[in-house]
Amino acid sequence: MKLNNTLSAVITGGASGLGASTARALAARGVKVALFDLNEAAGEALAKEIGGTFFKVDVTDEDSVECGFEAARAAHGQERICVNCAGTGNAIKTASRDRNSGAIRHFPTADFERIVQINLVGTFRVLARSAAGMLTLPPLEDGERGVIVNTASVAAEDGQIGQAAYSASKGGVVALTLPVARDLSGEGIRVNTIMPGIFDTPLLKGASDHVLAALSESVPFPKRLGRTEEFAALAVSIVENGYLNGASLRLDGAIRMAPR
Repeated sequence: MKLNNTLSAVITGGASGLGASTARALAARGVKVALFDLNEAAGEALAKEIGGTFFKVDVTDEDSVECGFEAARAAHGQERICVNCAGTGNAIKTASRDRNSGAIRHFPTADFERIVQINLVGTFRVLARSAAGMLTLPPLEDGERGVIVNTASVAAEDGQIGQAAYSASKGGVVALTLPVARDLSGEGIRVNTIMPGIFDTPLLKGASDHVLAALSESVPFPKRLGRTEEFAALAVSIVENGYLNGASLRLDGAIRMAPR
């Protein structure tokens, strides 16, 4: 797909981190970008910076997502590009014993479900609606109607202690990539997923310098955290490369996560 000012994109989690860098990269190539996020201040500021639009959208809510797409399409037309970056995580052991009291506790089901609802169900909720909209578009000269890029994590394959919910949700995103790509292949819509490793995103802002240094040292090469611009570059490459479909790609400096 050739990027230019005739195309529009929807990016979830677009107000910060991976989504924000992807929004900047697409906008720099002329694409009209709509940002979906819950952070209004950051989203509005970025939309103003890149000449895009922001819509407050909760990917776990059907009506919110539907209203977001209606507004985005009214502003920019039907999107041909959808990038799913909205996500979060937690760290809770499946079952554990308190070191002081000896009390036994387990992973609260509600906390598990919340992560799955945001990362997995939210991703599918958005991509299914975007794909339905793309079906209304005429194909481009190469037969392509649209591209969907999802965000999983290396935790889909190398989940660490306490990451049962996060790994399950991201593993689900990887698992749905090929069947969804096959579902949509007859309509000229490609679907791929990026599996980032340890990236310098807002999720790590609370970590100490010591922790960040240790994380950087754990990466085989280059020995540093991933840069959000590197994620954005891969997302743009996926959009532009018409033969890339049904793939889940690790972007991780060759790291394989240890148990903790």
